[in-house]
Amino acid sequence: MSKDLSYNQVNILLIEDDEIDAEIVRRAFKQLRIANPVTRARHGQEGLDILRNNTIDKPRIVLLDLNMPVMNGFEFLDVIRDDDDIKDTVIFVLTTSKSQADLLAAYKKNIAGYIVKSELDSGFESLINMLTSYWRIIELPAHEEPN
Repeated sequence: MSKDLSYNQVNILLIEDDEIDAEIVRRAFKQLRIANPVTRARHGQEGLDILRNNTIDKPRIVLLDLNMPVMNGFEFLDVIRDDDDIKDTVIFVLTTSKSQADLLAAYKKNIAGYIVKSELDSGFESLINMLTSYWRIIELPAHEEPN
């Protein structure tokens, strides 16, 4: 039998360097009355540190920008997919890039979805609605049971 995941059980890690986009995502969660915790990292290295230090619990979903300073989204994907402790992390790319090359490169790193910010018709509300539907239906990796 499938377990029931409430909104509060899924943690969101937003890896986004743009202050305005980060605030828009937070506001969309608040406007839709979605209470999931949202933790923000300003670049990929900060996001990796959060994941590796278990600062946010599983199950979790990462919203990843591609174009960032320090460590960009592709560098983040390269590192995370080679790290056995966190490679099962569910990642959605959230970017301004409409490049087919970027889209293909991201999917080769096993992302769950590629979302172009400018294509979100009603601000980020459509993104939040999609995510809530996703985590209500899909089983996400949680803490591993001890042996």
